[in-house]
Amino acid sequence: MSYSTFYARLLRLSIAAGAVALTACAHGPGPDLRLQDHPLAGRIWDAQGVRFVDEAEVTARLRRNRIILLGETHDNPEHHRIQARLYDALTASGQVRALVMEQFDAEHQPQIDQVRRSGEATADAVATAGKIDRAGWNWPLYEPLVALALTRDMPIVAANLSRADARRVAASGFGVLGEDRAQRLPLDAVWSEERSKVMADIITASHCGQVPEAVLPGIMRAQRARDAVMADVLAHYADTGAVAILGRGHARRDIGVPLYLSPLAPTADVVVVGIVEVEEEDQDPRAYLPAESGATGVGNAYDYLWFTPRAQRKDPCAGFSAEKLRSATPR
Repeated sequence: MSYSTFYARLLRLSIAAGAVALTACAHGPGPDLRLQDHPLAGRIWDAQGVRFVDEAEVTARLRRNRIILLGETHDNPEHHRIQARLYDALTASGQVRALVMEQFDAEHQPQIDQVRRSGEATADAVATAGKIDRAGWNWPLYEPLVALALTRDMPIVAANLSRADARRVAASGFGVLGEDRAQRLPLDAVWSEERSKVMADIITASHCGQVPEAVLPGIMRAQRARDAVMADVLAHYADTGAVAILGRGHARRDIGVPLYLSPLAPTADVVVVGIVEVEEEDQDPRAYLPAESGATGVGNAYDYLWFTPRAQRKDPCAGFSAEKLRSATPR
């Protein structure tokens, strides 16, 4: 399996329609999961150590680090159960771990903070204050995690660039972010021609091979701006600690949030966990690591790969057309 195919299947989830119900993180049932008997399902691969490890070892490692990125497949309920279990373990002792979420746009942070200070905050109230796209993000999957953060009195942090701002970046460039912000974010300092090629291939494949040549540069700018903005938000928690919930593509060390976080918070100790769905034909954990990372100077895009069964879903390319790209940008 090529990495472009693997990553395409991940990013296509942003195109797929339909909500998934999950009322609690510890039980479901949620949608049926495929390949539950796959040899890798439920196992964790240490990409640096080149070995399988157990959950206790991973949790112990995460406790020693300040910034944790949990890269998910958005509609897989098992990914959300793993995230909630890890966040529970990392905050049980009372240590501050802000819950930083791609699913909320940063412009709504004041409203989220106001709800938290009210003393009567609920996950639903946070969703309303943050103006989350409940259907698009499958809100019931995230609700238990937000409720846990509220129970533990942890900061809930909106990290994403809004869809409207992403469209403006796509159309007019990074300057629309504002002169001060555009200069502060290391958008050009960390980028390279090799990274552009990798991202272009990924975006083209993930949009069913139907990206018009004229549209591709704008989509890439929007994706990069979102990664840089999320890194900028995370940098404020480099000393106190944070757990970031974001798509696995955004979590990549070679082209995602960690790439921008490094110059913004050079002393931050970061661990990236890629929660990945198994493929029927691939039983070697190394096949799931992006081969393109070597071309960008990054050995491994993830520190750990946590394998899960696959969520049941329709073919996201059914009925997809390039015309839809003209009014939307990728999550």
